[in-house]
Amino acid sequence: MVSPILYRKRIIPEECVLLKDDTVLYVSEDILVTKWNALRPKKNLHHGYSCYFLKEGYKISKFYRADHSLLYWYCDIIESQFSPDTNTYVVTDLLADVIVYPDGSVKVVDLDELATALDSEKLSLPQLKRALLSLNNLLTIIYAGNFATLQKPLEPYL
Repeated sequence: MVSPILYRKRIIPEECVLLKDDTVLYVSEDILVTKWNALRPKKNLHHGYSCYFLKEGYKISKFYRADHSLLYWYCDIIESQFSPDTNTYVVTDLLADVIVYPDGSVKVVDLDELATALDSEKLSLPQLKRALLSLNNLLTIIYAGNFATLQKPLEPYL
């Protein structure tokens, strides 16, 4: 099977980037697993692995430092579109994010961007509803102590 082409679409700032250097490790109707190096390396963030839960509307990423130590888990709320004709996924970041730190603490970020994007009509009301429902479902899993279940698809590749 030929690996799909991946694009990351952002609403704020508006951009659509070909993830040409991401390596697709696994793909099914439900999930997509990739490994990658940071597009814009930061002081600590160097590389990572991501699992896109396509139907649930979130992406769970394990962020690593250059020495391969865990920085944290970063969870994006997303929507995805697949074009079978071109074997292409366009994954749109729906702004709300959840960070799970190595000590188990959780931080929800960028909720203000949802309101900004809605006000500027860069985000539709149906997208906002999907984002909030996906965020709620993700947080329910995390707060129930079941975050490890979302990490399982990445385990064979770590």
